[in-house]
Amino acid sequence: MRSFSLAGTLFILMAFLGAEAQERQQASAETAPELRRQVLVLDINTRVTENEHEEIWAQSLQRIAIPGSPVTIRLVGSNIVVAVQFTPFIRRRGSVLVAHGQIWINDPNRGISYYTSIQTIPMEFNEPIYFFPLGASQTSGPSIEIIITIKSYRGIAAAEEAINKNEHGQ
Repeated sequence: MRSFSLAGTLFILMAFLGAEAQERQQASAETAPELRRQVLVLDINTRVTENEHEEIWAQSLQRIAIPGSPVTIRLVGSNIVVAVQFTPFIRRRGSVLVAHGQIWINDPNRGISYYTSIQTIPMEFNEPIYFFPLGASQTSGPSIEIIITIKSYRGIAAAEEAINKNEHGQ
């Protein structure tokens, strides 16, 4: 599966599908206090490395999500497409993040290959979750690493409010 080359000609785009829906969810959460407790913030850090240490590309983004609604990341390279949906579920007895990855690789010797995976990952707020769409990092060859940290929007809003009060001497 690692016979493709990410180095050099790699061009990656991150596209978040449903941006309008997320904006509507954020607007609704800001106007409806009862929904605010259900709004989540996903900090997403993505990087591509060569030989485990050489970082080829990196990007950090933040997205708003409602539990049960997926956030999609799409990485597009010269011979690879990686699409991952992250869906957080908040439960009383342990919250989880469901990660559904799909990978298309165009190998000149074998043609187009398709791989898919789905994982249910236990999660805690403010704890990083590591996801490797191409498998765990190896000592040689390219690797894609996605780190997701999920936070409560309410907790962030309360912290920002406290900071603003301190800045204005209240």
